[in-house]
Formats: sequence, structure tokens, C-alpha cells
Amino acid sequence: MKRLALNVTAVAVLIVTIFPVYWMFLTAFKPTRDIQSDTPTFWPAHPTLDHFVTAVNAPGFWTYWRNSLLVTAGAVLIALVVALMAAFAVARMRWRGRGAFVVAVFAAQMAPWEALLVPVFIIARDTDLLDSLAMLTGVYFMITLPFTIVTLRGFLAAIPPELEEAAQVDGCSRVVAFRRVVFPLLAPGLMATSLFGFITAWNEFAFVNVLIIKDQDKRTLPVWLSSFRDVFGTDWGATMAAASLFALPVLLLFLFLQRHVGTGMTAGAVKG
Repeated sequence: MKRLALNVTAVAVLIVTIFPVYWMFLTAFKPTRDIQSDTPTFWPAHPTLDHFVTAVNAPGFWTYWRNSLLVTAGAVLIALVVALMAAFAVARMRWRGRGAFVVAVFAAQMAPWEALLVPVFIIARDTDLLDSLAMLTGVYFMITLPFTIVTLRGFLAAIPPELEEAAQVDGCSRVVAFRRVVFPLLAPGLMATSLFGFITAWNEFAFVNVLIIKDQDKRTLPVWLSSFRDVFGTDWGATMAAASLFALPVLLLFLFLQRHVGTGMTAGAVKG
């Protein structure tokens, strides 16, 4: 009975969680007359791709898509490189101030990033970096870096240092031992952190509105979605199609990395 209750609860949570996403995709494929009907339907009787065509042909779609991909991929890649070096220093080396550094990283992870909107805006204004994709990439790097350090630190701590020592005894330098022995074992952790960092940067909305003021062509897809209803009025089908296209890259990335996400997140949380 206990297992049955847990299974029923899990199914209920799954349904409540996934139903809004299902309704978004369902509405994107429904004809307009079915969307506006008083009687809801839970399966598209006559599916159509017209809403997706409308969304793709909307002004600025491909420009904002490119901007989102550039700043998100750039921020995640830079964060992985920097966080990997920082996590290695924390997990493998002993140096003065290491504990304070770890506490600072955890504090940065827990701090609400919205509190930094005004300071970041002042810095960007004084350095003439407003309306700049480089500044936006730097901000996303700042947002994703603490989480990446924390996760990779735990994952590195779970890898026995004796593996590196054995490689060094066989003649490898510390860098070569890390590259040939430790780095391959870090693949699940790197994939898990890259996925969650990608989701964080891809969905970010507030900093784009603050840092991109005049040059609208430098904005990203979340801002484009916020103004989508103003463009199409009550065209909810096109709005849901645009939201589906916005969610598609993250969904595809998750499906590609799903085998490594659970392993990476678990290994990065059990030790350190």
C-alpha cells in the first residue's frame, strides 16, 4: 500500500507538471477555430503547421534566435573552462583562503541575481557596453559560473586522486594525468552542468531588458516572446508555436544528454 501510494503521488505530480507543456504544444498544432472553441479538446483533430509558419516568419525571429544561441553557448563554454580550473584547485589543492573561496561561491550561488540589475547596468553604462552581446555573454557567464563550480567540485572530489598519482608515477605530468585520466571521467559532470547552465542562460529575461535598450536587434528570444502577443493580438496558436520553438533547443539538448545528467548531478552532490 505504501508503494502504491507513492506511485499514485508520483503519477499525479507528473501529470500536474507536464500538462502545461503538453497544452502548449497541443495549442500550437490546433487550428484557430479549435483554440477559440468553447469546448476544449485534448487532441488536435485536424493538426496544422500554420502557427509555426507564422511564428518563424515573424519579424526578428531568426535574429533573436541567433543572439540567444550565441550568448548562451558562449557563456556556458567560458563558464565550463573557468569552473573546471577553479573546481580542480578547490578539490585537489590545499591553499590559504580555500575555505573562504568555497563559502563565497556558495553565497554567490544563493544570491538573487535580480539584486545585481542596477550595479550591472551602471558598470555597462560607464564602460560603454550597453546594447552589447559581449556584455550580455559576460553577465550570463557570471550567472552560471557559481553553479558550475559547485557541481564540478563535488564531481572531482568523488574521483580518487590515486588515479592521477598512478599516472604521474608512470611518467605523466600533472597536466597530462588530468587530461588523460581525470578529464574522461568528468564527462557526465561536464554534460550535466552544461545542460543546467544552458537552461539558465537560455531562459534569462531581466538582464536583456536592462542591458539592451536602443539596439533591439541585440535582444534574445525571451524578450521576443514577451512582445509576441502585441504583434499577433489574440493569435494564441502562433504564440504557443513560438513558445514551443523556444523550448525546442533545450528539449533536444536534454534528450541528447539525458543518460549523463542523472549520473553527473548525483556524483556532483554526494561528496566534497
